[in-house]
Amino acid sequence: CYKEQNGSLAAISLFIWQTTRAHSICRGRQYGKLEDGARYVLSVITGVDVRCHGEPHKQTMGMTMSTLMNLVQDLADGGIEVVDLTETLREDYPVISLPPEFKQAWSFKKEVVSQYNEDGPMWFWHNITLNEHTGTHFDAPIHWVSGKDLPNNTVDSIPAQDFIAPACVVDCSKEVAKDQDFLLTKEHLISWEEEHGKIPAGSWVFMRSDWRMVVSSDNIANIKEDGAHNPGPDNECVKWMIEERDVLGFGTECVGTDAGIAMSFDPPLPCHYFMHGAGKYGLQCMTNLDLLPPTGAVILCPPLKIEGGSGSPLRVLALVTH
Repeated sequence: CYKEQNGSLAAISLFIWQTTRAHSICRGRQYGKLEDGARYVLSVITGVDVRCHGEPHKQTMGMTMSTLMNLVQDLADGGIEVVDLTETLREDYPVISLPPEFKQAWSFKKEVVSQYNEDGPMWFWHNITLNEHTGTHFDAPIHWVSGKDLPNNTVDSIPAQDFIAPACVVDCSKEVAKDQDFLLTKEHLISWEEEHGKIPAGSWVFMRSDWRMVVSSDNIANIKEDGAHNPGPDNECVKWMIEERDVLGFGTECVGTDAGIAMSFDPPLPCHYFMHGAGKYGLQCMTNLDLLPPTGAVILCPPLKIEGGSGSPLRVLALVTH
């Protein structure tokens, strides 16, 4: 498999194969044989039907170190680019505003503890306060009532291999430029698949909107007199991604994964309700999705390991091959 694939793709593929230990759990699916898990991971990353027969021999298992070194070398040489999908966490960054009868999330605040002065002559640091769902952040299943009773539903209990996964990037920027309330539909995704191939199980679906180019920088949440206006998936689309494609989660550049008008849907906020109810994840407030290809990027998104946490700010990175 290694010899037949592009070096960078092979490095990533084999790296994920080894680190996820495909014989155990691979993207939430139990595999009885190593060959099934290996073929699944390699096929997701390379887009090629990789056929591996039987248990890997000693030479294959011994490639782990060289595979990791190839990955490091490709990163150093520029064969693999690291794209930062994270907004800078700052005090004026908005958080989701709820109706006044509910408690509100804290925005990000920081204060200097000491800065090479009498309060601490040799060190500089801050105290910070923030909500778990501030800035570019991760949503765990327990964040929503539909996911509250699921196993491994908090950021500290989610299997670590779920934080490394491929992404399918759906470009909706033209539609969003015309309609800030644009709804992503099942039909839109099926049309995307006709050009780019079937969305693999265990992958992220990212909705590219180029949101920072659409709205004012001082009103990223796009709150107007009649409420929030931002794009998101409709009910049928969310259920299709879960039931027909078994995605890992859904990500967006907007403040929330749901459309601004989705509070009026049945059920309200279906991306939260159905995704988290199915044990799936959310990523929001991302940026630079325009720098990713439709397929082929690998996402690294480990949240802070907060005990019992419903989510966390995080640095979302994408590995992209050249």
